Amino acid sequence: MGIGYSNYNKMENGAREPSVTELQKMAKLFNITVDELLNPEDITPKEVFIADKTTNEQMKLIQELDEEDKQTIFRLIDKMLTNKKFKDFFKSNVAML
Repeated sequence: MGIGYSNYNKMENGAREPSVTELQKMAKLFNITVDELLNPEDITPKEVFIADKTTNEQMKLIQELDEEDKQTIFRLIDKMLTNKKFKDFFKSNVAML
């Protein structure tokens, strides 16, 4: 966050309040709003919609999953890609007949 250990330690021990800029940096670090940072009791998990994310954001979210869940996702993708290849293969071969 660009602050020294002494200032960080004072914030942790309640001897110093973070500045607005520091609050903004913390909120960005934890991917939450400053309001959520200041009022943690109001934080409730929000439903995640992966379809409205960029490809990079989607991959980042998938990487956050447990290993077993990641493998399940990758097996589903493998199956879908294999099905698409078969469909494309049959379409192109039926067109030749």
